[in-house]
Amino acid sequence: MDRQQFETADFLFKRTQMSAGNIDHLLQLWAASGEAPFDNHTELYDTIDAIPVGGVPWQNFEVTYNGQQPETNVPPWMEQTYEVYFRDPRRLFLNMLANPAFAEDFDYTPMQIFNVKGSCRYENFMSGD
Repeated sequence: MDRQQFETADFLFKRTQMSAGNIDHLLQLWAASGEAPFDNHTELYDTIDAIPVGGVPWQNFEVTYNGQQPETNVPPWMEQTYEVYFRDPRRLFLNMLANPAFAEDFDYTPMQIFNVKGSCRYENFMSGD
């Protein structure tokens, strides 16, 4: 992946979270006036997926709603199956700890944080609470 592809992928996928259809349209416009960094959204996604992330592979599972449903006008989401993709968070976390680039920037010490009124703040992942 060259610099132009990296910057384009970062902008389209991460910063603007552009839809696949809009990515394809933009790349077609780009190709008409020169050379686009990707042929289509599939090539963009495949390039992103090929970036090594410490060797932690993608996994997936399917989920469906199995709770009570109304007798009429059942919302479509209650009857659909959704595919969830993820990478093992434990393995990703261990890779982050092993990465020397994070050595000075990652605080792994449990802590307790209080606001000015003396109430404990619970939003910090590493707060120990």
